[in-house]
Amino acid sequence: MSHNRSVLWLFLLPGTLLYLALFMVPTLYGLFYSFTDWDGISPSYQLVGLNNYAKTLHNIVFQKALWNNTKFMLAVVIAQTVISLALALLLVKNKKINVFLRALYFFPTILSSVAVGLIWSFMYDPSLGLINTLLKEIGLGAYGQNWIGGVKIALYAIAGVQVWAHAGQMMIVFVAGLHAIPEELYEAARIDGGNRFQIFRKVTWPLLAPSATIVIAYTTIQSFKAFDLIFTMTDGGPNYATEILTTYIYHTAFANYSFGMASAGSVLFLILLSVLTILQFKALRADRVSY
Repeated sequence: MSHNRSVLWLFLLPGTLLYLALFMVPTLYGLFYSFTDWDGISPSYQLVGLNNYAKTLHNIVFQKALWNNTKFMLAVVIAQTVISLALALLLVKNKKINVFLRALYFFPTILSSVAVGLIWSFMYDPSLGLINTLLKEIGLGAYGQNWIGGVKIALYAIAGVQVWAHAGQMMIVFVAGLHAIPEELYEAARIDGGNRFQIFRKVTWPLLAPSATIVIAYTTIQSFKAFDLIFTMTDGGPNYATEILTTYIYHTAFANYSFGMASAGSVLFLILLSVLTILQFKALRADRVSY
């Protein structure tokens, strides 16, 4: 028996070694460099203690990036959750047309974020883009609207692209959650005289809490890691209007050659994501829901 257990532990060894080599070791190195002034090039560096963290927290660009990321997260989480839930409710039955539409709405998820960013950059083009052309044809909006070049609107224009790309993916999570709800509960609610809204509020939504937790937590992480989409479309501009934490870390490391500061920003970023995820799980209390 002990020999069999030893063999089973050996199966875990390759994955554990890969995890240590590709995740834990770089993470520990990043944590160490956050206490140094390393520029990413020089073979030497000096320990600076918590100086990098203090500078990062007082950095105006970091503060701007954090505020942008907060607005971006709220816009994406609210819009994506509502849209994906609405699509799931409409397409929950396994009819042929519903299955086809699910696949159609899911399709943008398989595209790379860089490809999505390039496609929507062309669509947002102020002169030749499809968006402005359609608005002009139906008499809405001024021709030449610069969607990703305007300081006030650029962040929300990219948030719309993020929602377009991932709402279908989150729809599938909600569809799975809806299929797990026993039909008997709906029948009992109808017998008791409940209308559609009451049934949704009293039956569907409470029992969708585990799915909603996954969707909101995953969407939050997505919105904080939208580096490739923003880098492709605006690179954090104009005037830092779309700068988020990941683009700030990238620019600090590879444009300003301050890997120590970038590492400190990465550690703060990790702490922020961890705190947000824990708070979301506690707020939704998904573990208290039972079928």
